[in-house]
Amino acid sequence: MNAPDSSPFSVLQQHGAARRGTLRTMHGVVQTPVFMPIATAGALKTLLPSEVANLGASIILGNTYHLLLRPGEEELKKFGGVRPFMHWDGPLLTDSGGYQVFSLSKLNTTDDDGVTFQSHIDGSTHRLTAERSMEIQDAIGSSIRMQFDDVAAGNSIRDRYTVAMERSLRWAARSKKRFDEFVVNPASRPLLFGIVQGGTHQDLRARSLQGLVNIGFDGYAIGGLSVGESREDAFRIVRSLAKDMPADCPRYFMGGGMPEEIVAYVSFGVDMFDCVLPTRNARHGSLFVWKGNPADAVREAFARAMDGAADFRIAEALYEKIQITNERFTADDALIDAWNDAETSKTFSRAYLRHLFKTGETLGLRLATLQNLGFYLRMMEELRLITANPL
Repeated sequence: MNAPDSSPFSVLQQHGAARRGTLRTMHGVVQTPVFMPIATAGALKTLLPSEVANLGASIILGNTYHLLLRPGEEELKKFGGVRPFMHWDGPLLTDSGGYQVFSLSKLNTTDDDGVTFQSHIDGSTHRLTAERSMEIQDAIGSSIRMQFDDVAAGNSIRDRYTVAMERSLRWAARSKKRFDEFVVNPASRPLLFGIVQGGTHQDLRARSLQGLVNIGFDGYAIGGLSVGESREDAFRIVRSLAKDMPADCPRYFMGGGMPEEIVAYVSFGVDMFDCVLPTRNARHGSLFVWKGNPADAVREAFARAMDGAADFRIAEALYEKIQITNERFTADDALIDAWNDAETSKTFSRAYLRHLFKTGETLGLRLATLQNLGFYLRMMEELRLITANPL
C-alpha cells in the first residue's frame, strides 16, 4: 500500500523551509504555494467560476458532506461530477466530510466504523464511513481526495486526541484500500491525501505522520488545527511537523487561516491552504485591504515570518482590515483598494460599497468577495515569486 513511484509533486525552488513547486493533477497543474477558494456546495459565494479563475485561482475546494446531501450522489453521477455541473474547468479538491461531522457533532454519533448523522437540512439519517467517503468523492469527480478522518476539538483532553488519531489512521488505511479500487487507468488517476491528527501533542502528531507514510499517500495534510487551540500552539505544531513531512509530497494545512498565518506557514514549508475567512468576512462587510504595493507588503511580511516575528507583526506589514459598514466610510470617495487585482476594487468607492451593504444590495456582497479573494490570491502569487526569487 504505497504511493505511486512517480510523485505528482515537484519542488522547483526553496528559500529556507519555504518551497515553490508544481502539483500535477488529472485536471491540470497547480503552482504552489496555493490558496484554494471554497466552493462547499459547488458554488463560489456570489461569483462565477470564471471570475474566480480571473483573480488567479487554479484549484478550488468542495465538500463531500454537503454535496452528498445536495444535490446527492446520483445527481452528481448524472452530470459527470461537480466540475461540469458548476462549469469549473480546473482541479478540484474535496474534503472528506470529517470536519463537517465534527462541526455538527450534536447531530451525529461516531463509532470505530464511521459516523451516523442527521442532515442539518431535513433531519434525515445518513451514514459516512471511510469507504462511503471515497465512493461519494468518486461521484463528485474531484482531482484530489481526502481520507475520512476523526477530528477532535482544540480544547480536548489527550485521551480524545489519541482516540481520534488512532481511529483516523485506521480509517486512512480503509480509505486508501477503497480509493485504489476506483483506479482504472493509473495514468489519469486522482490523488489521495492522508490527514495527520494528534491535536497539540507533538508525539501524537509524529505517530500519525509515520503511520500515514507507511500506508503511502500522494500528499499529507495537517488536520485538526484551527478548531479552538491557541495560535501559538498551531504555529508550534506546524513548524515542527512540516520538517518531518515527506519532502517530495505536497503539504496541506486544512482550514487556515488569516493572511499572517498563511505567510508564516509558507515560511515553515507548507504548500496548500483553504479557508472560509475571505468569503465569510466579505459577507459581513469586513475587508482585507493592502498596505501599499502587494509585492513590497508580502516581501516584508515574509521576511518578518522568516525572522520568527509574532503573528501581529506579520499582519502589520501586510494588510489593514476595515469594516466597510462603519459610519466613517459614508462619504469616503477613496477606491475600495487601488492595489487589488479585482477591477471592481479599483473602480468603486468605499462610500458606494458601504451604501450597498446598508441598502441590502447583493452587489455589495459580490464586490466585497472579489476584494477579499483578490487579496488572498495575489498574496499567494507574491509568495510564489518570493520563494522562487529571494533577495
